[in-house]
Amino acid sequence: MNIRKNLLMITLPLVMAACQTEPKALTDAIHQEEEHRTSPALVTMAPAPQEHKRLKEKAFTSDMIAPAGLMMAPAKSENSAMRQTNPWPQWNTESYTYTEEKGFHAVHNDPLSTFSIDVDTASYSNLRRFIQQGSMPPVGAIRIEEMLNYFSYDYPQPEKGPFSITTEVGPCLWQPEHQLVRIGLKGKMLDKGNVPPSNLVFLIDVSGSMQDVNKLPLLKKSMKMLVEQLSGQDRVAIVVYAGCDSVILPPTSGADKKTIIEAIDNLTAGGSTNGASGIVTAYDLAGRVYMPAGNNRIILASDGDFNVGVTSRGELQKLVEEKKKSGIYLTVLGFGMGNYHDDTMEVLADKGNGNYAYIDTLMEAKKVLVKEMTGTMFTIAKDVKIQVEFNPAQVAAYRLVGYENRILADEDFNNDKKDAGEIGAGHTVTALYELIMTGTGSIPVIDPLKYQRPSVANVTGPGEYGEELLTVKVRYKEPREDSSKLLSVAVNKNSKGHQTTSADFQFASAVAGFGMVLTDSAHKQNLSYETIIASAKNGKGTDNNGYRAEFIRLVENSELLSH
Repeated sequence: MNIRKNLLMITLPLVMAACQTEPKALTDAIHQEEEHRTSPALVTMAPAPQEHKRLKEKAFTSDMIAPAGLMMAPAKSENSAMRQTNPWPQWNTESYTYTEEKGFHAVHNDPLSTFSIDVDTASYSNLRRFIQQGSMPPVGAIRIEEMLNYFSYDYPQPEKGPFSITTEVGPCLWQPEHQLVRIGLKGKMLDKGNVPPSNLVFLIDVSGSMQDVNKLPLLKKSMKMLVEQLSGQDRVAIVVYAGCDSVILPPTSGADKKTIIEAIDNLTAGGSTNGASGIVTAYDLAGRVYMPAGNNRIILASDGDFNVGVTSRGELQKLVEEKKKSGIYLTVLGFGMGNYHDDTMEVLADKGNGNYAYIDTLMEAKKVLVKEMTGTMFTIAKDVKIQVEFNPAQVAAYRLVGYENRILADEDFNNDKKDAGEIGAGHTVTALYELIMTGTGSIPVIDPLKYQRPSVANVTGPGEYGEELLTVKVRYKEPREDSSKLLSVAVNKNSKGHQTTSADFQFASAVAGFGMVLTDSAHKQNLSYETIIASAKNGKGTDNNGYRAEFIRLVENSELLSH
């Protein structure tokens, strides 16, 4: 064992500098290769507040023209201390995909709304990074569903099955004439004595772009926190990739923390980024020690800046979709700024049966990898879809708030071959619908149908279903099953005012409203920062971890930046 540890410490730096641009086959030992040079990477300058609205019409990408007078940042070969104190303005090559906001649907024409659940949280911690650094985030970085799901809510534990369903109805914060429906899922918590073993393969980006202090150094500290939570029944392996990939730690018992941490300590950055090669190697390695009754997972940590090998999001998506058939899940952890590629990272998580978090501080790493470890690492239900049917006797029109890139065709709800989202142990999932009630407000104008008639004859009176507004149906699969199960719950109308709704309802309303203000939503009406802050304060609750208090400060900072 000591010989292996010494060999690791001697050869690891050579591997970091030795990768070629061509991917290589899976290896169980460390090979020394010819050293090569890396090209300079680009680092960050956050967009100025006045650029915010312009960014709504396009993704925030490297093809943006820098304002006159800006100069290229010094090459990474220069002194690292100079990088940290560099006074020159720097290029920003971060990339995001802007998804157009969805509008209202008329119930008499389209009574069904179907979408895949999402437990990702990356959007919130990423936009927080922008605001704390003094600039408004690009619109493409805002995904309201990820903002909502960053926070936990007081949903009950399921009495049976993998999760419970909770609903609540109240006035809409930004349009009091409308109603807001909150739908919440709560994943079952795992008993500490009944946690299955984990087969974890860390897939670590050690390319030159990862050498900044908020990338690989922060990642190494984050990994150590996770390692401390492991037991002897767990297995950990580490695959690194730059121009090529290498296995620098074969599957090792979680009890041997010293060996694992030594491997982490010896990680260094340098080289180009062949992420696809690393993905193949990591899945192959995880498959070698696959645990049929355990948690088999790749943990990909990167800034998403893949620049050699397979680099297009479409090809990476195909690769991950193929590999997930092995029953191995994927967790994606984003790090860094300046060249951060959120669009690529989100696709990998969505298509790899996994989740996606952005790590900007050690506190965020603790939240994701320690406090919420079971939710992050242990899937209790897969391919979870929600379909809502609206009662035309009560609801004239509806719109789903957020989840724009999770919309499914109605017929996909019963199609067990259609991929959807996963829920981890203890995870909460929240979705909001804004409703225009029958007989109030204006609804989308649609020409009368010639060949079809509404299926509900009485659309002006209470009808057969009385006070029911809608029915929520949820389909899911057990982690190792291929056939789905169905849950269903009806939701009745409610006449209570916003102030009498639950603290969670008021806080979730504030979070969604903040996302609408950040994206300059067409539906935000006259929603003000003052109203958002008041609702968030009313919904702060006990806030044991301080996440809601931090949100309030974030909104206050955004208000200052907006002037």
